[in-house]
Parts: sequence; C-alpha cells; structure tokens
Amino acid sequence: MLKTKIWVDALVRRAESGLAAAYVIRHGDEDAGAVLVKVVAADRLARLYVPARDEHGERIWQMFRKSAVPESEADAYCEKRHQDDPDLWVVEIEDRDGRHFLTEPVEKL
Repeated sequence: MLKTKIWVDALVRRAESGLAAAYVIRHGDEDAGAVLVKVVAADRLARLYVPARDEHGERIWQMFRKSAVPESEADAYCEKRHQDDPDLWVVEIEDRDGRHFLTEPVEKL
C-alpha cells in the first residue's frame, strides 16, 4: 500500500502542475493517515472530498455535501474529524475552476 505522505506529495504536485495552489493544512501520520481534500474555487466556496471504499474495497472519494459549502463549514468538519483522528491529513487546493486533481473515482453523496 502506498504511504500517505507519498500520495499527498503526488496530489500537491499534480495540482501545482495544473497551475493551482496546493497546501498541506494538517500533516497526519506519514504511513497510513486518512486524507481530506478541500478545494476552494474562485467563488470562495469549498468542496470537501472524503475517502471511502467501494463495494470492491477500492478507494473512492465522496463529496462532503452534494454541492459546495462556505469554506468555514468545510473547515469546521475538518477540525471535528481531526479531533476524532489525530493522524488525519488535510490538503487544500485553491483552483479558480474548482478542480480536485484526484485520480481515483469521485462520487456525490
């Protein structure tokens, strides 16, 4: 299994190569920490992507809500998750087009 730090570094590089800004907001366990991906578009609304597994056990991503939310709502969710999981990573991508740069499938809730 791919270490989380390597996966996060690759996501940041993909975003930066797409001319987006990407930041590690919270640094979790380098080997096996869960990751939340927050994408902030030009409208300053955030889309938060949370990890899940499909029926075959493969990693997929689901949106925290069906549509974008105020950034403060996404931040509050990240903080709550961090309180439950101190190994959690949070990556923020600022992209005017709202691209997430995830390579795994993304499903809406």
